[in-house]
Amino acid sequence: MLTHYPKIVVEPPGPKALKIISEDSNFLMQSFIRWYPLVIEKGYGAIVVDVDGNEYIDLNAGIAVCSIGHCHPRLIEAIEKQARKFQHYSITDFLYEPAVTLAREIIKITPGNYSKKVFYSNSGAEAIEASMKIARGYFKGLRPYIISYIGSFHGRTFGALSLTSSKPIQKKWFYPFVPCIEHIPYPYCYRCPWRQEYPSCNYYCIEFIDEYYLQKYIPPDEVCAIVAEPIQGEGGYIVPPPDYWIRIKRLCEKYGILLIDDEVQAGMGRTGKWFSIEHWNISPDIIAIAKGVAGGLPLGVTVGREEIMSLPRGAHASTFGGNPISCAAALAVINVVRDEGLLENSLRLGEKTIKRLNELMEKYEVIGDVRGKGLMIGVELVKNKRSKEPAVKEMEEVVLKCFKKGVVVIGAGKSTIRIAPPLIITEELLMKAIDIIEESLREVVNR
Repeated sequence: MLTHYPKIVVEPPGPKALKIISEDSNFLMQSFIRWYPLVIEKGYGAIVVDVDGNEYIDLNAGIAVCSIGHCHPRLIEAIEKQARKFQHYSITDFLYEPAVTLAREIIKITPGNYSKKVFYSNSGAEAIEASMKIARGYFKGLRPYIISYIGSFHGRTFGALSLTSSKPIQKKWFYPFVPCIEHIPYPYCYRCPWRQEYPSCNYYCIEFIDEYYLQKYIPPDEVCAIVAEPIQGEGGYIVPPPDYWIRIKRLCEKYGILLIDDEVQAGMGRTGKWFSIEHWNISPDIIAIAKGVAGGLPLGVTVGREEIMSLPRGAHASTFGGNPISCAAALAVINVVRDEGLLENSLRLGEKTIKRLNELMEKYEVIGDVRGKGLMIGVELVKNKRSKEPAVKEMEEVVLKCFKKGVVVIGAGKSTIRIAPPLIITEELLMKAIDIIEESLREVVNR
């Protein structure tokens, strides 16, 4: 158990990893960001193992995908059982039980006491694309505008990328994008765009949207939707102030605008609730789900109010969306989260981890902010607490040192360490990982 984790048998990257890495650029387009040379061979629980036998505590979960850990026996059983029946027959033109059963279960766990419908696709970007088309289609093209947030990440397909505003490189060379997309500042209290302080600001960020966008710039009766991450992911694991989404929902209702909730990274129990928007006790009109929903298999899910999910036959479809093996895997994930109390585990370990990280923030000048809910936690590094200058190089050095010591963790935003382990991780293992983060942080600071 923990007594030998992490076990580094050869300094990473080892010889087998280096051989694979040497061939990487020969065969794969190098448009990826690779934080360090990790070449994975297998995983189990909250541990991943590289091709040289090094073991790592996984604080990435495959970018918040492997919510119930690696190779959970119930997930493997569900995949194998469905694979022995049939692997594909396209929900677009035909029907099969796993897709209907999963839709019923998804409807049960999503917020909102109203009738809902489900659309399947293959990824988070596709779930967002579907959301955009559903929203515009609901208003029959009479409300073309969609509002998104600065710092957001919604995917890299053209529609989703039109909403995305995380890093300029993601959009460079690809203009023009889908028209009638506008971006507003995200409520990033640690770096308030208006240089105000919460709570004395009295939610000026909401007033700004109404007064300067909807009353002076974009006709509100031509806006079909606001697309939002309740907790911003790639932008830096940013948590808005307590009443923000409640007030945004009121603003949407005031003008008849739909609220599209992007739960691709924050959903499926990551924050201690099935969906992060539930922390604000509101029900969005459309929810986009992916990543953690199928335990590592490709699946996107768009859920919405029945009256809104009203595109006519032939208006939207997906050949591979709702693949039967992916649906079987998603059903297993939902049952494991329920049966093993993973929502409760996420909340409990999240509170303990944030408490521990806040103690480190008092100890180290380089930690500027700690934020998160459940097991979606950001630790923002700065040059010093007064200037708040992002400590980009230091963050990169810390995550690299963690890798060398047996913890896989990456960054978000400019200089935030993101902590998003599998929801099945134990307290003992998670605290060991935090020990290694502190050790790596101390070495960087002292140097």
